[in-house]
Amino acid sequence: MTVHPEAQKFLDTVSGAPPLDTQTAEQNRIDLVNALPLTGTKAEVLVVEDLSIKGIPIRYYRPVQGDQPLPAIVYFHGGGWVLGDLELADTTARDLAKGSGAALISVDYRKAPEHVFPAALDDALKVVSAVVGGSSGLHIDPQRVAVAGDSAGGNLAAVVAQELRGHRPPLAHQVLIYPVTDLASGDTESRRDFGHGHFLTTRDLNYFYSTYANGADRTDPRLSPLRNADLENLPAATVVTAECDPLRDEGEAYARAMAEAGVPVTSVRFNGQVHPFFYMGAVIGDAHVARRFVAGQLAAALSI
Repeated sequence: MTVHPEAQKFLDTVSGAPPLDTQTAEQNRIDLVNALPLTGTKAEVLVVEDLSIKGIPIRYYRPVQGDQPLPAIVYFHGGGWVLGDLELADTTARDLAKGSGAALISVDYRKAPEHVFPAALDDALKVVSAVVGGSSGLHIDPQRVAVAGDSAGGNLAAVVAQELRGHRPPLAHQVLIYPVTDLASGDTESRRDFGHGHFLTTRDLNYFYSTYANGADRTDPRLSPLRNADLENLPAATVVTAECDPLRDEGEAYARAMAEAGVPVTSVRFNGQVHPFFYMGAVIGDAHVARRFVAGQLAAALSI
């Protein structure tokens, strides 16, 4: 369980940041802007537009020309349902769109504390329902739609996949990148080992969970998808975890639980990596390895 040298360099860069619960959400959001250069260079994508679907702001990426409707990835950014935005996810979204050949819709869902649970989930469901229902207003094939997200966004993607189970047409795939799957979990080995000194701390998780859940029952599967007793007939899944991440165990537990329920699952752990390596393309090489892997998984699932 040795931290990768590049991940350690990232940890050194961000060390000394004040605990999130000592500042306002707005201050934490301002501080996060300083991290944008760490996300890497923006790949050129044919079309990048800021639009809306059902009144919810989105950023639309279309990587190729042509008149044929493209398959689509609906992406939910991380940030504990409190932080993060379209800009933080921009380099990742560009790489996934370009690498997969699919259109990508990055969703600017409402955030806590201004909008607590289930506001973010409601926005996520509205966007995905419009996309698979053919009412998004975009040139997309509703028969070939995947959901994806990282951290809190991975939680939203997982819950959307559960909530839309049985929809016709069905979702084609779900990609969950170090997802939050159990807000009610009290203790795991990865939280014990990496809940301090590895960027995302147990204290941060408590801040995010209390801010978003706002007193709601944390065992509700709409908050904790791992708590859903029925995981059958979900879309095939790709789960990516980081070894030195307090969320590692619950992400991998969800991958195992889906597989045991008969869902095709590919689960990959990036050894030595920390939360949120997937975004840190300027300083962590594995960010690009992981993005290429996820793009390939999506291309295969969407038959591109």
